[in-house]
Amino acid sequence: MSAAMITATVVETLRTWRRSARPLWLVGPLLLIIAIPVADGFLPPDIHLAHLLVVAVAVTAVGAGPRATALIGALAVLALVSAGVERRSLTTESVLVELSALVAVCAFLVLFTGMRDRRERELARVRWVSDAAQRVVLRPLPQRAGPVTLASQYRSAEADATIGGDLYAAARIPGSTRLLIGDVRGKGLPSISDTAIVLGAFRAAAHRRIPLPELVAYIEDAVRWGLAEFSEPKEDAAERFVTAAVLDIPDDEPVVHLISCGHPPPLLLRGRARTALALPVPEPSPPLGLGVWPADADSTDSAGARYVPATFPFEHGDRLVLYTDGVSEARNADGDFYPLAERATAWADKAPGPLVEQLATDVRAYTGGRLHDDMAMIVVQRDA
Repeated sequence: MSAAMITATVVETLRTWRRSARPLWLVGPLLLIIAIPVADGFLPPDIHLAHLLVVAVAVTAVGAGPRATALIGALAVLALVSAGVERRSLTTESVLVELSALVAVCAFLVLFTGMRDRRERELARVRWVSDAAQRVVLRPLPQRAGPVTLASQYRSAEADATIGGDLYAAARIPGSTRLLIGDVRGKGLPSISDTAIVLGAFRAAAHRRIPLPELVAYIEDAVRWGLAEFSEPKEDAAERFVTAAVLDIPDDEPVVHLISCGHPPPLLLRGRARTALALPVPEPSPPLGLGVWPADADSTDSAGARYVPATFPFEHGDRLVLYTDGVSEARNADGDFYPLAERATAWADKAPGPLVEQLATDVRAYTGGRLHDDMAMIVVQRDA
């Protein structure tokens, strides 16, 4: 679960608790409304507590809605009138001023609570629509895909966002599992458009039984067209690009095929050896969308020449840690980069789910709780 989703859950829980506990918010103000006129009857004439009735209305406004606030306000006004009648000072200038002030404050608080509740309802609807839209773009990965177990974590640098400039996706085809992890130039909400373009291209082509180089070539063409088509007039499409790693994990062969388009190399955790080995690609390709390939290089032969997959051993019990630079380039207060390989090695005995969650939590703690870039991770384990 992302930090934004956790925050939204906590906020909604507090709101639900406040709504369910509204009757409790009325107990204190009611006791105060009863106690003040009673106490006034026993105090000397020069000591007057009726002005404290406004506290009862203010406390009610904190935890209750406009109707409850209006009710307590009316009772407070009646209590003030009752105290004035009891002291035979209702028509004095002091009591009239207190009464006018109390009525004005009650009216303001009723108006305030009404606007607050309406705003909360609007915000809840907007958040629900936003979360639904974001989950459509960045769908959760399945826990299993063929002979591999998957676990992922995503943290956006933008507050209250569950998607940003980092992306991942998985596709199952007969005989293998294909994975994508990428990082759009930029971060947060402004990069969602580019994220949607990349994910849409991958999902459209990943299920085809085409070689990995042709798949990446298709994504490159789609991204290049999409970035140019959906650029704002003042934007330079040439400055927008996406680093990505595309993997193919065969079911019946203990290897992984990898094409890297300017993306950080994955980490390979070898069984019980507690070692983390980076997998740099000998012939990396440029990031997607830069348009460095010739415009007519769209045939099958040219795609094979443009993208050369690297093959690495990936045996039973091995794990791959795929990540974006929001992880590897996270810095602490001293400016030191996050030691991903060291931490991944220390927790290599954890299952994919706990491992990726532990790493995500540790990155946030390492940076002091503040992410300066979006962060995405996938842990892939080959099972028997």
